[in-house]
Amino acid sequence: MIPVFDGHNDYLQRAVQVGEGADELWLQGDGTGHMDLPRLRQGGMAGGFFAIWIPTAQSLNSGETARLMANPPYALPLAEEVDHDTALPHAFRQAAALRRMERTGTLDVVTSAAEIRSSMAEGRVAAIMHIEGAEPIRDMDALHLWHAAGLRSLGPVWSRPTVYGNGVPFVYPGGPDQGPGLTDAGRSLVRECNALGIMIDLSHLNEAGFNDVAALSDAPLVASHSCVHAICPTPRNLTDRQLQLIADSGGLVGLNYGVSFLRTDGKRAPFAGFDPMLRHLDHLLGILGEDGVALGSDFDGALMPADLPDAEALPALIRAMRDHGYDEALIRKIAAENWINLLERTWGS
Repeated sequence: MIPVFDGHNDYLQRAVQVGEGADELWLQGDGTGHMDLPRLRQGGMAGGFFAIWIPTAQSLNSGETARLMANPPYALPLAEEVDHDTALPHAFRQAAALRRMERTGTLDVVTSAAEIRSSMAEGRVAAIMHIEGAEPIRDMDALHLWHAAGLRSLGPVWSRPTVYGNGVPFVYPGGPDQGPGLTDAGRSLVRECNALGIMIDLSHLNEAGFNDVAALSDAPLVASHSCVHAICPTPRNLTDRQLQLIADSGGLVGLNYGVSFLRTDGKRAPFAGFDPMLRHLDHLLGILGEDGVALGSDFDGALMPADLPDAEALPALIRAMRDHGYDEALIRKIAAENWINLLERTWGS
């Protein structure tokens, strides 16, 4: 089985919601969501980025929102900013949930590429602590504290504003050129992340903020869970110009499995087969090359395709890539190796 290292999941929110049942949820599963330890093992998912994310009042699963997104065009209002004092306790609970998973002996919170390889070789899940939306980080002293706690990847925004910058709304059709760029605090955040070796994630960031990171950062540019705007014109996807900037930096894009970012019509509705995913992968490979494309599922954070309903179904995606004509070396790169090599360059170890 070809191992998969994944660019983004939102499992920790599920773990926090079940509270004292978190160990059972992780070790045995409960039939809900997209991932748990048994399904990761069945699907060959050997590790990935576990996101700390602060829920918003604007639920993408609410009846009215789901109806709008299933019937484009739509334009949802940008979610409101979450203040630091609200965000921090919830972020701590999610970080604690990840460390609790580590105490089961089935998962390691990793901070180097060598640790990723070691955990995978020993059969434990290699988990990167990631923050999606920097609301829990009050200042640079707090960033250093989070780094000491294991943080190695950070997205300055989710799809709402923060004190550091602005995210893109959920709109179809639409482009990423919406709103101003990074604030002074955001530019300081980028510089400090570079100094600490924290990967900066461009997914959800608007175009002006993307441009600011590209101009400031001395690390490879990365979008952990995004797709191609030329195929599906939603602001969450990347234009060819943005993809070329990522390629020029030696960076990487992880393919998002969320159906509303893959379908040419932008509908939030499952589809059968893997043709939309393969079309996006082909386009990404054409600009980024074989070393710049990876996977970024968005498990437990998006609606999945019919034939990829959860992590257990990952071998079907591998077979689809093989049937599409990708050779074994390329599939292994996309599935895991490109992420690990990118992180080694970013983290310096």
